[in-house]
Amino acid sequence: MKRLSIVTLLCAAFAVASSQDAENVSFKWAFGALTGPTKAFVPITRDTSLRSGDEIKMLVELVRECYVYVVYEGPNGELSLLFPYDLKQFATDYETGKNYYIPKGRNWLTFDKTAGKEKFYVLASNERLTQLEALISSYQTADKASKPGAAGKVVAEIRDVRKRFRTFTTLAEKPVTIGGNVRGVGEAAAARRPDVANIATAITASNFYAKTFTIDHR
Repeated sequence: MKRLSIVTLLCAAFAVASSQDAENVSFKWAFGALTGPTKAFVPITRDTSLRSGDEIKMLVELVRECYVYVVYEGPNGELSLLFPYDLKQFATDYETGKNYYIPKGRNWLTFDKTAGKEKFYVLASNERLTQLEALISSYQTADKASKPGAAGKVVAEIRDVRKRFRTFTTLAEKPVTIGGNVRGVGEAAAARRPDVANIATAITASNFYAKTFTIDHR
């Protein structure tokens, strides 16, 4: 009986360790918009339509140490690394339990008059995506004539890395709760620049996570 108990305990410990390893990508994500003449505050959880003058803001908060990237692709193929704020940040200001707003501080991003498809690529990995980082750096330093080609390589790498990791699964993607209630957004919130942290989603995955938000900018 004692031997059986030891085996049972070892199996239980292994199961717990395996479960923890399976959740090696864990972070909170929020994406909100102020829309229309009244600047109504709405969460963005899927592809949607927005108009010129609408504003958006995002948030990343690490729950476990992993590497999160947010890349923007504009209607003319231009790219911006929205998060990390720069690639040096991984070594200087990158810690769990801290709210990283996109853009920083109280500012929001405003859609200009250039209509078209705007894409936001969100990727997270338990290891740094060094090839993607190298291509982003090349794009950032490229001259005007080389920008389109460099941008195409970044987007191609995003697609390739998703294919390479397609066997890994998202374990959970659910709204953050406080006291058993999902964080809500009241009508009054739109009038005072709401905190997008209030609509955060907790994401856990095994080794890799990716999601693309396509905004039909009208």
